[in-house]
Amino acid sequence: MNKRFWVAVVACFVVAQLIGFLAHGVWLNPVYESLASIWRPKAEMDQLFWVMLVSSAISTFAFCFIFTKGYEGKGVMEGVRYGLWVTLLVGIPSVLDQFWIYPIPVDLAAKWAVVNVAYWVILGAVLAAIYKRD
Repeated sequence: MNKRFWVAVVACFVVAQLIGFLAHGVWLNPVYESLASIWRPKAEMDQLFWVMLVSSAISTFAFCFIFTKGYEGKGVMEGVRYGLWVTLLVGIPSVLDQFWIYPIPVDLAAKWAVVNVAYWVILGAVLAAIYKRD
């Protein structure tokens, strides 16, 4: 794990938080407010925000670490393809699981799927643009 790896991890974490804010805090916030009865109260979620940050840090680190194990040095498109594979591994299945567990509308699940594709593909592009072996 070289310096570029750690820079990539930090950059991906920051980008992940930005995507999360834009997707969930802005775009999907009205939907979440309309479904308030199925979520924790906002004050409780705000108090537990640190849990989301820890989760994001763990997944960002793992995402970057796994990428380095198969790194071929083929540029940003390598990261985009990696992001698509991760979307198929965790992004789409997690949306389907959430749809099965919670009484959410199908259009919210579809929006979550779109967010997950964008999230992992963008993170893959950022990672591939920054990471290089020494």
